[in-house]
Amino acid sequence: MHAFVVVLLVIVSIGLIAVVLLQSGKSAGLSGAISGGAEQLFGKQKARGLDLILHRITIVFSVLFFVLAIAVVFFKV
Repeated sequence: MHAFVVVLLVIVSIGLIAVVLLQSGKSAGLSGAISGGAEQLFGKQKARGLDLILHRITIVFSVLFFVLAIAVVFFKV
C-alpha cells in the first residue's frame, strides 16, 4: 500500500508542477507587484476560460498532494 501511495504522490506532484507552469502570470515586474494587490482586492481582473480551469485543477492537485503526503506517512508506520 505504501508503494502505491508513493507512486500516486509522484504522479500528482508532476501534474501539479505542469499545471502551475501552464498558468499565465498575473503581474510582471515591479509595477505589477505594486498594482497587483489593488487589482486583486477590488476584483477588477477575473479569471476566465482556460485560466479558471487551470486554477481549479491546481486547487484539486494541491489538496491531493497534501492528502497523499499525509497518507505516505500514515502507511509508512
